[in-house]
Amino acid sequence: MDYQMAHSYLSSRPEAVECFPFGIEVAVFKVKQKMFATLSVEGGVARTNLKCDPQEALALRDVFAGVLPGYHMNKKHWNTVLLDGSVPAHEIERMMDRSYGLVVKGLPKIDRSALELAYGVDKVYR
Repeated sequence: MDYQMAHSYLSSRPEAVECFPFGIEVAVFKVKQKMFATLSVEGGVARTNLKCDPQEALALRDVFAGVLPGYHMNKKHWNTVLLDGSVPAHEIERMMDRSYGLVVKGLPKIDRSALELAYGVDKVYR
C-alpha cells in the first residue's frame, strides 16, 4: 500500500474528514471531530498513525517490522504503520478499519447511533 492508496481508503470511511491541524505535511482524518488516523511521508516513506487496542498494538509490533509505537502519539493506544511494503495491504486496511471503529465506539451515543443508522453497523465496524 502506498500513500495514495492509504489516502483513498481512509477518505472512504463514513463521514471521514481530512484536515491539516499540524501543517500541510500531516493529513489528519477525523470522524465527528475525533481523529482516527494521520498520514504523512518521512524520509521518503509514507506512514500512518492508527488507533489500536493496547494488547493488539503490542502484538502487531511483534509480528510486523513496519509497525512501530505511535510517533508523537500515546504509544499505548496508537501504532505507526510504515507503508513500505513490509505490512500486507489487507492488514493495513484492517488496522484502518479497526482504528475508525474504535473511535466511533468512543463517540457520544447520539453521534455513534447516527453513523450506525445512516451507514449500517457492518460498514461502520467492518
